[in-house]
Amino acid sequence: MLKLPSLLIRPALFCAGLALTVGCQSTPPTTTGETPETPTAETETITLGFSAWPGWFPWQIAAEKGLFEANGVDVNLTWFDGYLDSINAFAAGQLDANTQTLNDTISSVAAGSEQVIVLVNDNSTGNDQIIVSEGINSIEDLQGKTIAIEEGTVDHFLLLLALQEAGLGPDDVIIKPLETGAAAAAFVAGQVDAVGAFAPFTTQALEREGSKTLISSADFPGAIPDHLVVSRELIQNNPEAVQGLVDTWFAVLDFIEENPEEALEIMATRANVSVEEYKEYDAGTTIFSLEDNLTAFDSTEESMVSLNYAAQEINTFLVDAGLIAAPADLSGLFDPSFVKAYAEKQ
Repeated sequence: MLKLPSLLIRPALFCAGLALTVGCQSTPPTTTGETPETPTAETETITLGFSAWPGWFPWQIAAEKGLFEANGVDVNLTWFDGYLDSINAFAAGQLDANTQTLNDTISSVAAGSEQVIVLVNDNSTGNDQIIVSEGINSIEDLQGKTIAIEEGTVDHFLLLLALQEAGLGPDDVIIKPLETGAAAAAFVAGQVDAVGAFAPFTTQALEREGSKTLISSADFPGAIPDHLVVSRELIQNNPEAVQGLVDTWFAVLDFIEENPEEALEIMATRANVSVEEYKEYDAGTTIFSLEDNLTAFDSTEESMVSLNYAAQEINTFLVDAGLIAAPADLSGLFDPSFVKAYAEKQ
């Protein structure tokens, strides 16, 4: 697995019930990077949404270094301050593609959205955390405690996973629903006993005296993979554009390997942090190489290494946790053909 020079942020999971509306979109998307003056011969302009997470910041490099154009795809790369806003915009047909977790994509499909995963960007390996106040030393100690968390995010999902493993359920804790930044602030102010957060808000939360990380995504390997997701309509009508997006991603990884310092500057600037701050989050995200992608798509193991197995497990969990009403139809959820086509060209 490839490690970027260093990495950073993202919330996740789906805003249940709001997937097919844009009513909860609080922050309008903004275009970032360079947009070609004219479309390429092969494609029309494709709108790709992305938001704050280390596995997705590399797309900024593609925009600034002309890598989309170099791979024959005209992309309007659109930044969302709120990850859930991008989920809603994609489900409402305002985007052709988006950067999403497996959990959120399954939730969107369960709600009726036609979405297909064509690439694995990364796995969260510690940047999603449940941080607790002094005196809380185990998951069992969370019983009856108030936890600030953005409901329907991956950190909520992480909390439910940990509770389930300990034989507890959501009714055993008190959830205070807050946006992640506000949740971290409430925790630092002593208004709640624990918080679910993602980097860099984890750093803010840990400023509370006596606080510590009780649970992180590192405790549940493979449970939170992040992806490039495209509409089924895009695959049907413009498969060349999908191939261009996938090819661009691997071109970005090559650029990072060859130009680590410049890559860091671009990603840290997009993240609105210093390069040194950005480096602090390196271990929390594992970027997937071409080989990792091929393994994830093709593996038949009954483990989270296999995307098919992970999707089945997450699908069941989301229903049991009440985050979706009924299991999503997973047939057609994954299309590895574009990654495999890139591999064949190599």
